[in-house]
Amino acid sequence: MLLSGLAVAEPIDTSQFSDSVNHWRGNHGRDREDPVFDAEDVRGIADNILQYQNADCGWPKNIDWLTDVPYADVVEIAQRSLHRSTFDNRNIYSQVEYLAKAFEQTDDKRYWDAVVRGYGYILDSQNASGGWRGSDVDAITFNDDVMSGIMNLLQDVREGAAHYTTLDDNLRARLSAALDRAIDVTLATQIEVDGVLTAWCQQHSHETLEAVDARSFELASISGAESVKVVRFLMRLENPDARVKNAIESAVAWFERSAIQGIRVKNVPIERIRERYHDITHDRVVVEDPDTPPLWARFYEIDTNRPFMCNRDGVPVYTLAEVSLERRTGYAWYGTWPRNLLEKDYPAWKAKHGGE
Repeated sequence: MLLSGLAVAEPIDTSQFSDSVNHWRGNHGRDREDPVFDAEDVRGIADNILQYQNADCGWPKNIDWLTDVPYADVVEIAQRSLHRSTFDNRNIYSQVEYLAKAFEQTDDKRYWDAVVRGYGYILDSQNASGGWRGSDVDAITFNDDVMSGIMNLLQDVREGAAHYTTLDDNLRARLSAALDRAIDVTLATQIEVDGVLTAWCQQHSHETLEAVDARSFELASISGAESVKVVRFLMRLENPDARVKNAIESAVAWFERSAIQGIRVKNVPIERIRERYHDITHDRVVVEDPDTPPLWARFYEIDTNRPFMCNRDGVPVYTLAEVSLERRTGYAWYGTWPRNLLEKDYPAWKAKHGGE
């Protein structure tokens, strides 16, 4: 058992683990009843994270970091994938952040050593393009917040977050240089259509910087979801130059003209269906509703800006009803991702930087 029973006064936010945790609980863990760590059990959670750090200093994805699953069971379930480190599903930078905060509270050097090793993985895995990849395609990856998650972590270091004050000057300088390269390639990959900047694809070629396909149902497109996190990161930059400002303004304009009015997605209860990766208890249907707030599509065609979806066969479709039940319920095709950005974040940023 890893449950330490040693509570720390200040629980550390674990929301960054929700993607990985949900993947575990919806798949391998759906029939299990393992004990869950209390949020105050920082040592228990940190020790759980620590035992899965790989020899390359990264972490595998889709482990339930908040549940005490016997390690031997995870080895049997995950097998070779347990030793495959990846930034997918908001991974690695999340463990680094948690362990740094755990060290700040506990002064347990094991946690700090893991943080330093994790930063080494981040530095070693940055492509010459300045980007980082996920596991689905070797490309600059904005999907699953790979780029924005890492850049936010490095920006925390640059801004002097308290849980990173122990970093030595050499490592800090290397991380800062990596961040500069990542910002440059992020700005360079913003998609331009007919001379107008729009937003970003989920993934871009390291060589050409063009939008590229990933999984069979993730085609080259403009993303209404991942682009939001990119813009939010750019808004963090304290002294944005003209290029950064233009990137933000252009993306916001694209969000505004790409909003879909008059529809909402309704969940319809159905008899439970057990799929490979998740159980289906509700179908999803699009219904007309003139009073509902706007939605955005996950994917827009680059040339036409037409929203589309895709099945596992790689063939795009243009209505949710044409998507198979498994993909219809297992992927976010519509969402409200830019809403708070447009209503709150951007006006605040504009008030601070727009008149400069």
